[in-house]
Amino acid sequence: MKPIQIGLLGIGTVGSGVFNVLARNQEEIRRRAGRGIQISMVADLDAARARSIVGESARVVGDAREVIANPDIDVVVELIGGYGIARQLVLEAIAAGKHVVTANKALLAVHGTEIFQAAAERGVIVAFEAAVAGGIPIIKALREGLTANQIQWVAGIINGTTNFILSEMRDKGLDFDVVLKEAQRLGYAEADPTFDIEGVDAAHKATIMSAIAFGIPVQFDKAYVEGITRLAAADIRYAEQLGYRIKLLGITKRRPEGVELRVHPSLVPAKRLIANVEGAMNAVLVQGDAVGATLYYGKGAGAEPTASAVIADLVDIARLMEADPTHRVPPLAFQSHTLGEAGKELPVLPMAEVVTSYYLRIRVADEAGVLARITGILAGAGISIDAVLQREADEVGGEGSTQTDLIILTHDTREGDMDAVLAQIQPLPTVLAPITRIRKEELN
Repeated sequence: MKPIQIGLLGIGTVGSGVFNVLARNQEEIRRRAGRGIQISMVADLDAARARSIVGESARVVGDAREVIANPDIDVVVELIGGYGIARQLVLEAIAAGKHVVTANKALLAVHGTEIFQAAAERGVIVAFEAAVAGGIPIIKALREGLTANQIQWVAGIINGTTNFILSEMRDKGLDFDVVLKEAQRLGYAEADPTFDIEGVDAAHKATIMSAIAFGIPVQFDKAYVEGITRLAAADIRYAEQLGYRIKLLGITKRRPEGVELRVHPSLVPAKRLIANVEGAMNAVLVQGDAVGATLYYGKGAGAEPTASAVIADLVDIARLMEADPTHRVPPLAFQSHTLGEAGKELPVLPMAEVVTSYYLRIRVADEAGVLARITGILAGAGISIDAVLQREADEVGGEGSTQTDLIILTHDTREGDMDAVLAQIQPLPTVLAPITRIRKEELN
């Protein structure tokens, strides 16, 4: 059977990985796909560098639209990134009747509904395994492997940069700013790391997983997003003493009244497997009603891990491109005619309606009655306390210090109620610094 012809838009880190893995494992991939998969055209602004990678095996052009316009190209692989030109090119490829593979989580989290609708109308496939957690096949697991389950929640370490930073802060007892500079020096963090450290990258991925898990449209604009920039080494240390580790988690949960969709630092019990994911690795924990908890672990970035996911999508397309479009697995797992109904039934809840437990670190004057007053305010609001840890003043501020840290773990409570309580505690004259609040997830 004639090989399917691939047009590659962008041959940077991931694009070169796709080219190299396809070349190295060509025969194995052909046997699995039932036909060859051949990159025959590459578009990249740096044409000279692109030619140095592909040699004479593919035609190199500087204009991506030449690839889209070529009638011999069956599949367009978009590896440009971002929201702008990538969206235009993907929609143009779909309009031209090309199947599309993309690793662009930002594009799908923001414009996925439009893109999937256009693909359905044109009868083409949009595949995106590489958009979430690199080489971990979490999209296929959610869309296909767990299809018998009612997914109850998904929680993931889905950004390697932030996980590396948190691991280093815990291991070396250093503050965030110091570890960020080291992560940039080692190449784990970009020169501008904002999307990573502020949680935006993880929120893009969590948005996509939430849509697949619960049959709702992608709704990045409704996600709650909080990064790791305000975490202190003291919080990492206190969490450890209490039997927890702090991880930046992307979390989405089904509740009777709607779906929680949030990204923020979380205390996770140290005995959980996901709490022991270190360095730049990723992991996603999925709870289904039939299967229970399943964990997916591996490299979430890098040339060849991400290429692995891109090529898996190409193999799927090779197997399915001749199939009736109505018999293919829908991009978001649920049939398109049910998405509107599900979206109405399961709105994304505002953060004030989220229910979780909390870690509070409150810097207070070291004097009698402070603890009783704060716990009294919590009790008055119906917030139950799980544990209290009060540090020695000398440990916090050195010998002769007149201030101390009060650490409180609460039981589950509504976020809006906690907001109201903290608004009462913060102005107290014995509270000497902004209160640190970190949500706690037992994941059981």
